[in-house]
Amino acid sequence: MIKVSVMYPNSEGASFDMDYYRNSHMPMVREKLGDACKDSAIDGGLGGGTPDSPPTYIAMGHLYFDSVEDFQSSFGPHADEIMGDIPNYTNIEPVIQVSQVHS
Repeated sequence: MIKVSVMYPNSEGASFDMDYYRNSHMPMVREKLGDACKDSAIDGGLGGGTPDSPPTYIAMGHLYFDSVEDFQSSFGPHADEIMGDIPNYTNIEPVIQVSQVHS
């Protein structure tokens, strides 16, 4: 299984609308990706590695697929629409990572 993480770094002036992300963006992404997307999760940053430090990431979204090919074939046809929705909830340039999930 692979996990595609979309991370939104915290910085001065960064804004992020978690309600829109949770209730509009991620449901739209799941609908577009269809059955290829096995699961999803959303993290909201609370703090950094030391007491009272800000979170490194304001938010992270995670999408799970059986393979990189499943991700690419389901995301590719909808990439413009999915990426075009980003300005509706944030002014942050996301960082994307594809990982192998080990259990």
